[in-house]
Amino acid sequence: MASVARFLSLGEGIRLLESPDAREEFSTLGGTALLVLEDDGSVQEPASRKVSEALRQLPCPTLLCPTESHAVLEANRREYFPHIDVVLDDRKALPNIVDNAGAAPLAALTTVQLLRHSRARSIPEGLFAESLAYGILQAGPEFASWRKRTPLMNKAIVSDGPPVLVSREQSVLRLVFNRPEIRNAFSYAARDALVEALQLPLLDDSIERIEFSAVGSSFCSGGHLDEFGSLSDAVSAHATRTTRSAGAELNRSRERAFARVHGACIGAGVELPSFCGHVTAARETFFQLPEIAMGLCPGAGGTASIPARIGRERTTYMALSAERIDTERALAWGLIDKLED
Repeated sequence: MASVARFLSLGEGIRLLESPDAREEFSTLGGTALLVLEDDGSVQEPASRKVSEALRQLPCPTLLCPTESHAVLEANRREYFPHIDVVLDDRKALPNIVDNAGAAPLAALTTVQLLRHSRARSIPEGLFAESLAYGILQAGPEFASWRKRTPLMNKAIVSDGPPVLVSREQSVLRLVFNRPEIRNAFSYAARDALVEALQLPLLDDSIERIEFSAVGSSFCSGGHLDEFGSLSDAVSAHATRTTRSAGAELNRSRERAFARVHGACIGAGVELPSFCGHVTAARETFFQLPEIAMGLCPGAGGTASIPARIGRERTTYMALSAERIDTERALAWGLIDKLED
């Protein structure tokens, strides 16, 4: 299986993309896990319709970035190539993306294809497609390799009470993650408890506000890694994801949902709050999508919820780079709505 990035000048890339076998050549099957088009500013006209369509259908992720001799990309290049997955203003993040996509090319390819597909879909349609993609990747060699080299934590739960604390005060419903010893990892038990609690506002219109938060040092460190791959039946796992979806339930009460996040918001920890209509973050918070390195795509609804807030390109950037996004950038992008001291 190929795991390489291919670097081409923008002019050469345009020429090769017009070839009828471009889809075969620019894929993991053809030896390309990532296509990086390097722009020196010499191509001034927008891409032709044919090239634009080729980019939209290309299997591998595509990036546009400045050449090594050009520090910054021209701002209008996004308008020229709307179907490029990520436009990098500079080359600083490129090594992380190349390493990430190269280490798990099938996960990178599937994640990018999923995000392209979901941008024209409703939230429920996006969640359905994400579950299918996630199930396929869980059955793949990259996830199997990650699972084999990742030992189980087997960390004991010592917190009193349920994984999600549920309380109500007049018209306010409060939902609080309650597993600080595992940094509120999103376990099956937490998912089921959250889905059950989110039925209340659907049944009771007098609930005007849902407040979603967490105890401990982090809002949510992502899925409970010990549970990854624990279900042997991929079809039943898909049925569960599409039946018991905390993201889908949050989305149904979106305008009433207020999330307050802090500390680590990793994987599900950024995907779930993004379904809420209002997100406030403490200043030390960071956001990260690390799933590709595990041979997976986001699986808690992030390929539907995060693009709705920050767009497909920035979501793709987060997934391909696995970079930690601080609150300053999250606020500028619209991933959060407000900072809280």
